[in-house]
Amino acid sequence: MKIGITGGIASGKSTTTLYLKEKGWPVIDADLIARQVVEPGTIGLKKIVEYFSKDVLTSEGTLDRPKLGSIIFSDPSKRQQLDRILHPLIQQEIKRQMEQYKAAFIFADIPLLFEGNYETWFDETWVVYVPFETQIDRLMKRNGFTKEQALDRIHSQMPLEEKKQLATRVLDNSKEPQALYDQIDQILNELLGGCC
Repeated sequence: MKIGITGGIASGKSTTTLYLKEKGWPVIDADLIARQVVEPGTIGLKKIVEYFSKDVLTSEGTLDRPKLGSIIFSDPSKRQQLDRILHPLIQQEIKRQMEQYKAAFIFADIPLLFEGNYETWFDETWVVYVPFETQIDRLMKRNGFTKEQALDRIHSQMPLEEKKQLATRVLDNSKEPQALYDQIDQILNELLGGCC
């Protein structure tokens, strides 16, 4: 069974996927893939430089993520262009990794699962959910963002409330991590027919 996991920024996707990895399940990480497709020498980085100029490179020739982030999070059209550049490369690698795993469950952590129309690739989609204010607080604490910066990042993605409506299952991550783990265990137990 293929399960796509999504949520908003600072909602707890990484906590969820780390737990699944600890349980021994394969997890494909779209964020990691997104970093790999823009490493020096890749076609992804070449296309980004062609569109955004060499200004988005560090002196070492790597992608200057903070600089690119400040451009795309303040201009939706530039974010869309970046998505058009990277999504095909990311999709290709996700598909390749999904084909290599042979397990009862294959999980894929895809922050833009619904925005990128990945939901049809999966038997189920899970949304890791937290209330809006919790999301803002976590993002400010975790990344050292101002409230305005946190809101810019949150508003650059589909609202969590909307993702909840599209998901097969919603994981409530507003409490302690153990409460999240208990939900995951219950779902996996149900899907495995109560065997574990």
